Amino acid sequence: MSLVVVGSVALDSVETPFGKREAALGGSATYFSTSASFFGPVRLVGVVGEDFPVEHERFLASRGVDLLGLARHKGETFQWKGRYEYDLNTAHTLDTRLNVFADFRPELPPAWREPDMLFLGNIDPDLQRSVVDQVRRPRLVAADTMNFWISGKRQSLLETLKRVDLLFVNDAEARQLAGESNVVKAARAILTMGPQALVVKRGEHGALYFSGNEVFAAVAYPLPSAFDPTGAGDSFAGGFMGYLARTGRQDGPTMRKAIVVGTVLASFVVEEFSLDRFRTLTPHEIRGRYAEIRRLTHFDELEPDGLA
Repeated sequence: MSLVVVGSVALDSVETPFGKREAALGGSATYFSTSASFFGPVRLVGVVGEDFPVEHERFLASRGVDLLGLARHKGETFQWKGRYEYDLNTAHTLDTRLNVFADFRPELPPAWREPDMLFLGNIDPDLQRSVVDQVRRPRLVAADTMNFWISGKRQSLLETLKRVDLLFVNDAEARQLAGESNVVKAARAILTMGPQALVVKRGEHGALYFSGNEVFAAVAYPLPSAFDPTGAGDSFAGGFMGYLARTGRQDGPTMRKAIVVGTVLASFVVEEFSLDRFRTLTPHEIRGRYAEIRRLTHFDELEPDGLA
Protein backbone atom coordinates (compact mmCIF):
# COMPACT_ATOMS: atom_id res chain seq x y z
CA MET A 1 0.00 0.00 0.00
CA SER A 2 1.25 3.49 -0.82
CA LEU A 3 2.28 5.72 2.07
CA VAL A 4 2.83 9.50 1.88
CA VAL A 5 4.30 11.62 4.69
CA VAL A 6 4.25 15.42 4.84
CA GLY A 7 6.46 17.19 7.35
CA SER A 8 9.79 18.79 8.14
CA VAL A 9 13.26 17.93 6.90
CA ALA A 10 15.88 19.62 9.05
CA LEU A 11 19.45 19.94 10.19
CA ASP A 12 19.67 19.37 13.96
CA SER A 13 22.41 20.34 16.38
CA VAL A 14 21.96 18.22 19.48
CA GLU A 15 23.79 18.06 22.78
CA THR A 16 23.21 15.37 25.41
CA PRO A 17 25.27 14.33 28.45
CA PHE A 18 26.79 11.67 26.18
CA GLY A 19 28.01 13.84 23.32
CA LYS A 20 26.97 16.31 20.66
CA ARG A 21 26.34 16.51 16.92
CA GLU A 22 26.23 19.58 14.69
CA ALA A 23 23.95 19.97 11.65
CA ALA A 24 22.89 16.32 11.68
CA LEU A 25 20.07 15.00 9.52
CA GLY A 26 16.72 15.49 11.27
CA GLY A 27 13.11 16.57 10.87
CA SER A 28 9.80 14.81 11.50
CA ALA A 29 9.31 13.57 7.93
CA THR A 30 12.91 12.34 7.81
CA TYR A 31 12.66 10.19 10.95
CA PHE A 32 9.18 8.97 9.97
CA SER A 33 10.09 7.98 6.42
CA THR A 34 13.36 6.28 7.37
CA SER A 35 11.60 4.24 10.05
CA ALA A 36 8.71 3.32 7.75
CA SER A 37 11.12 2.36 4.96
CA PHE A 38 12.02 -0.85 6.80
CA PHE A 39 8.58 -2.12 5.72
CA GLY A 40 8.23 -0.68 2.23
CA PRO A 41 8.51 2.40 -0.01
CA VAL A 42 7.60 5.83 1.37
CA ARG A 43 6.85 9.08 -0.42
CA LEU A 44 8.13 12.23 1.31
CA VAL A 45 6.79 15.77 0.88
CA GLY A 46 8.92 18.53 2.41
CA VAL A 47 11.27 21.42 1.69
CA VAL A 48 15.00 22.04 2.14
CA GLY A 49 17.37 24.87 1.35
CA GLU A 50 20.38 25.20 -0.90
CA ASP A 51 22.62 24.12 1.98
CA PHE A 52 21.02 20.69 2.41
CA PRO A 53 23.79 18.10 1.82
CA VAL A 54 23.33 15.89 -1.22
CA GLU A 55 24.56 12.91 0.80
CA HIS A 56 21.45 13.19 2.99
CA GLU A 57 19.25 12.89 -0.10
CA ARG A 58 21.27 9.91 -1.22
CA PHE A 59 20.81 8.23 2.14
CA LEU A 60 17.03 8.69 2.07
CA ALA A 61 16.85 7.46 -1.52
CA SER A 62 18.93 4.41 -0.58
CA ARG A 63 16.28 3.57 2.02
CA GLY A 64 13.56 3.53 -0.63
CA VAL A 65 12.21 6.99 0.20
CA ASP A 66 10.78 8.68 -2.90
CA LEU A 67 11.94 12.32 -2.90
CA LEU A 68 9.89 13.60 -5.84
CA GLY A 69 7.94 15.71 -3.32
CA LEU A 70 11.04 17.18 -1.65
CA ALA A 71 11.43 20.76 -2.89
CA ARG A 72 14.77 22.60 -2.74
CA HIS A 73 14.27 26.36 -2.35
CA LYS A 74 16.65 29.30 -2.26
CA GLY A 75 17.79 29.89 1.31
CA GLU A 76 18.78 27.73 4.28
CA THR A 77 17.26 24.51 5.58
CA PHE A 78 15.18 24.45 8.77
CA GLN A 79 17.59 24.24 11.70
CA TRP A 80 16.96 23.23 15.32
CA LYS A 81 19.44 23.30 18.17
CA GLY A 82 18.69 21.68 21.52
CA ARG A 83 20.17 20.28 24.69
CA TYR A 84 18.87 17.36 26.77
CA GLU A 85 19.13 16.86 30.52
CA TYR A 86 20.80 13.76 31.97
CA ASP A 87 17.55 11.74 32.03
CA LEU A 88 16.97 12.60 28.33
CA ASN A 89 13.34 13.41 29.12
CA THR A 90 13.82 17.17 29.39
CA ALA A 91 14.79 19.09 26.26
CA HIS A 92 15.84 22.74 26.08
CA THR A 93 15.48 24.44 22.72
CA LEU A 94 18.51 26.70 22.27
CA ASP A 95 17.73 27.97 18.77
CA THR A 96 15.11 27.48 16.07
CA ARG A 97 15.55 28.82 12.55
CA LEU A 98 12.64 27.96 10.28
CA ASN A 99 14.35 29.39 7.18
CA VAL A 100 12.71 27.94 4.01
CA PHE A 101 10.32 25.92 6.19
CA ALA A 102 8.64 29.18 7.25
CA ASP A 103 7.08 29.45 3.78
CA PHE A 104 6.41 25.73 3.35
CA ARG A 105 3.24 25.12 1.37
CA PRO A 106 2.94 21.36 0.80
CA GLU A 107 2.33 20.44 -2.80
CA LEU A 108 1.81 16.79 -3.61
CA PRO A 109 2.94 15.58 -7.04
CA PRO A 110 -0.12 14.70 -9.18
CA ALA A 111 0.82 11.01 -9.19
CA TRP A 112 0.74 10.95 -5.38
CA ARG A 113 -2.79 12.25 -4.90
CA GLU A 114 -4.44 8.87 -4.41
CA PRO A 115 -2.40 7.40 -1.53
CA ASP A 116 -3.62 4.44 0.47
CA MET A 117 -2.25 6.02 3.64
CA LEU A 118 -1.38 9.62 4.49
CA PHE A 119 0.59 10.83 7.49
CA LEU A 120 0.45 14.52 8.40
CA GLY A 121 3.57 15.41 10.37
CA ASN A 122 3.70 18.01 13.10
CA ILE A 123 2.99 21.14 11.04
CA ASP A 124 0.45 23.98 11.11
CA PRO A 125 -3.07 22.45 11.16
CA ASP A 126 -4.03 24.80 8.31
CA LEU A 127 -1.35 23.14 6.19
CA GLN A 128 -2.44 19.69 7.32
CA ARG A 129 -5.95 20.37 5.98
CA SER A 130 -4.53 21.76 2.74
CA VAL A 131 -2.83 18.40 2.20
CA VAL A 132 -6.05 16.48 2.86
CA ASP A 133 -7.73 18.73 0.28
CA GLN A 134 -5.21 17.57 -2.34
CA VAL A 135 -5.92 13.84 -2.06
CA ARG A 136 -8.79 11.53 -2.79
CA ARG A 137 -10.01 9.80 0.35
CA PRO A 138 -7.19 7.50 1.56
CA ARG A 139 -7.92 4.37 3.56
CA LEU A 140 -6.22 6.00 6.56
CA VAL A 141 -5.33 9.60 7.42
CA ALA A 142 -3.08 9.90 10.47
CA ALA A 143 -1.66 13.04 12.04
CA ASP A 144 0.69 14.30 14.70
CA THR A 145 0.49 17.61 16.55
CA MET A 146 2.06 19.40 19.51
CA ASN A 147 1.37 21.80 22.38
CA PHE A 148 2.25 24.83 20.23
CA TRP A 149 -0.68 24.17 17.89
CA ILE A 150 -2.99 22.99 20.68
CA SER A 151 -2.67 26.32 22.47
CA GLY A 152 -1.96 28.67 19.57
CA LYS A 153 -4.29 27.38 16.83
CA ARG A 154 -6.79 25.29 18.73
CA GLN A 155 -9.83 25.99 16.54
CA SER A 156 -7.90 25.22 13.38
CA LEU A 157 -6.61 22.01 14.93
CA LEU A 158 -10.13 20.95 15.90
CA GLU A 159 -11.19 21.44 12.27
CA THR A 160 -8.29 19.26 11.16
CA LEU A 161 -9.16 16.52 13.66
CA LYS A 162 -12.57 16.13 12.01
CA ARG A 163 -10.72 14.87 8.93
CA VAL A 164 -8.24 12.59 10.69
CA ASP A 165 -8.74 8.88 11.39
CA LEU A 166 -5.80 8.38 13.75
CA LEU A 167 -4.03 10.91 15.98
CA PHE A 168 -0.58 10.60 17.58
CA VAL A 169 0.16 12.72 20.68
CA ASN A 170 2.16 12.36 23.87
CA ASP A 171 0.44 12.16 27.25
CA ALA A 172 0.92 15.85 28.10
CA GLU A 173 -0.52 16.89 24.73
CA ALA A 174 -3.49 14.55 25.18
CA ARG A 175 -4.29 16.16 28.55
CA GLN A 176 -3.89 19.66 27.13
CA LEU A 177 -6.05 18.98 24.09
CA ALA A 178 -8.85 17.41 26.11
CA GLY A 179 -8.60 19.59 29.22
CA GLU A 180 -8.47 16.45 31.36
CA SER A 181 -5.79 15.53 33.89
CA ASN A 182 -6.43 11.79 33.51
CA VAL A 183 -5.03 10.41 30.27
CA VAL A 184 -7.83 7.82 29.87
CA LYS A 185 -10.52 10.49 30.23
CA ALA A 186 -8.51 12.68 27.87
CA ALA A 187 -8.40 9.92 25.27
CA ARG A 188 -12.15 9.38 25.46
CA ALA A 189 -12.71 13.09 24.94
CA ILE A 190 -10.35 13.25 21.95
CA LEU A 191 -12.17 10.37 20.27
CA THR A 192 -15.29 12.56 20.18
CA MET A 193 -13.40 15.25 18.25
CA GLY A 194 -13.12 13.23 15.04
CA PRO A 195 -10.38 10.59 15.16
CA GLN A 196 -11.51 6.98 15.31
CA ALA A 197 -8.32 5.97 17.10
CA LEU A 198 -5.67 7.58 19.27
CA VAL A 199 -2.08 6.67 20.08
CA VAL A 200 -0.63 8.25 23.22
CA LYS A 201 3.17 8.17 23.16
CA ARG A 202 4.69 7.89 26.64
CA GLY A 203 8.41 7.72 25.86
CA GLU A 204 10.28 5.35 28.16
CA HIS A 205 6.91 4.23 29.58
CA GLY A 206 5.63 2.83 26.28
CA ALA A 207 2.40 3.75 24.48
CA LEU A 208 -1.37 3.53 24.80
CA TYR A 209 -3.86 2.84 22.02
CA PHE A 210 -7.53 3.80 22.20
CA SER A 211 -10.28 3.01 19.70
CA GLY A 212 -13.95 2.75 20.61
CA ASN A 213 -14.03 0.71 23.80
CA GLU A 214 -10.66 -0.89 23.09
CA VAL A 215 -7.56 0.01 25.09
CA PHE A 216 -4.11 -1.49 24.53
CA ALA A 217 -0.95 -0.72 26.49
CA ALA A 218 2.52 -1.46 25.10
CA VAL A 219 5.64 -1.35 27.23
CA ALA A 220 8.85 0.34 26.11
CA TYR A 221 11.90 -1.82 25.52
CA PRO A 222 14.25 -1.52 28.52
CA LEU A 223 17.38 -0.08 26.94
CA PRO A 224 20.71 -0.37 28.76
CA SER A 225 21.79 2.93 27.16
CA ALA A 226 20.34 5.76 25.10
CA PHE A 227 22.17 8.69 23.53
CA ASP A 228 19.73 10.90 21.63
CA PRO A 229 15.91 10.88 21.96
CA THR A 230 15.42 13.30 19.06
CA GLY A 231 12.97 11.85 16.53
CA ALA A 232 11.88 8.93 18.72
CA GLY A 233 8.19 9.86 18.45
CA ASP A 234 8.40 10.28 14.67
CA SER A 235 10.27 6.97 14.35
CA PHE A 236 7.53 5.34 16.43
CA ALA A 237 4.87 6.71 14.07
CA GLY A 238 6.91 5.67 11.04
CA GLY A 239 7.26 2.10 12.24
CA PHE A 240 3.55 1.98 13.10
CA MET A 241 2.37 3.33 9.74
CA GLY A 242 4.98 1.43 7.75
CA TYR A 243 3.81 -1.84 9.26
CA LEU A 244 0.17 -1.04 8.48
CA ALA A 245 1.08 -0.21 4.89
CA ARG A 246 3.01 -3.46 4.60
CA THR A 247 0.15 -5.62 5.91
CA GLY A 248 -2.70 -3.71 4.27
CA ARG A 249 -4.85 -4.34 7.35
CA GLN A 250 -6.26 -2.16 10.12
CA ASP A 251 -8.04 -4.68 12.36
CA GLY A 252 -7.51 -4.72 16.12
CA PRO A 253 -4.74 -7.36 16.29
CA THR A 254 -2.82 -5.63 13.49
CA MET A 255 -3.04 -2.26 15.21
CA ARG A 256 -1.69 -3.83 18.41
CA LYS A 257 1.25 -5.31 16.52
CA ALA A 258 1.85 -1.93 14.90
CA ILE A 259 2.08 -0.31 18.33
CA VAL A 260 4.80 -2.76 19.34
CA VAL A 261 6.58 -2.36 16.01
CA GLY A 262 6.61 1.40 16.52
CA THR A 263 8.01 0.90 20.00
CA VAL A 264 10.77 -1.29 18.58
CA LEU A 265 11.82 1.27 15.94
CA ALA A 266 11.81 4.10 18.50
CA SER A 267 14.00 2.01 20.82
CA PHE A 268 16.63 1.63 18.11
CA VAL A 269 16.83 5.24 16.93
CA VAL A 270 17.73 6.58 20.40
CA GLU A 271 20.77 4.31 20.62
CA GLU A 272 22.85 6.71 18.50
CA PHE A 273 22.72 10.33 17.37
CA SER A 274 20.48 11.45 14.50
CA LEU A 275 19.56 8.53 12.21
CA ASP A 276 22.91 6.79 12.57
CA ARG A 277 21.45 3.65 14.17
CA PHE A 278 19.01 3.25 11.29
CA ARG A 279 21.96 3.22 8.87
CA THR A 280 23.11 -0.13 10.25
CA LEU A 281 19.82 -1.58 11.53
CA THR A 282 18.75 -4.88 9.97
CA PRO A 283 15.36 -6.61 9.66
CA HIS A 284 16.81 -9.45 11.74
CA GLU A 285 17.44 -7.04 14.63
CA ILE A 286 13.91 -5.63 14.37
CA ARG A 287 12.35 -9.09 14.47
CA GLY A 288 14.61 -10.06 17.37
CA ARG A 289 13.66 -7.07 19.51
CA TYR A 290 9.97 -7.54 18.71
CA ALA A 291 10.25 -11.14 19.92
CA GLU A 292 12.10 -9.98 23.03
CA ILE A 293 9.28 -7.58 23.92
CA ARG A 294 6.79 -10.43 23.49
CA ARG A 295 8.87 -12.54 25.85
CA LEU A 296 9.18 -9.75 28.41
CA THR A 297 5.43 -9.17 28.55
CA HIS A 298 4.27 -12.79 28.55
CA PHE A 299 2.69 -14.15 31.70
CA ASP A 300 0.33 -16.99 32.62
CA GLU A 301 -3.15 -16.79 34.08
CA LEU A 302 -3.53 -16.48 37.84
CA GLU A 303 -4.16 -19.85 39.45
CA PRO A 304 -7.72 -20.26 40.86
CA ASP A 305 -6.32 -20.68 44.36
CA GLY A 306 -3.81 -17.85 43.99
CA LEU A 307 -5.78 -15.50 46.26
CA ALA A 308 -6.45 -15.89 49.95
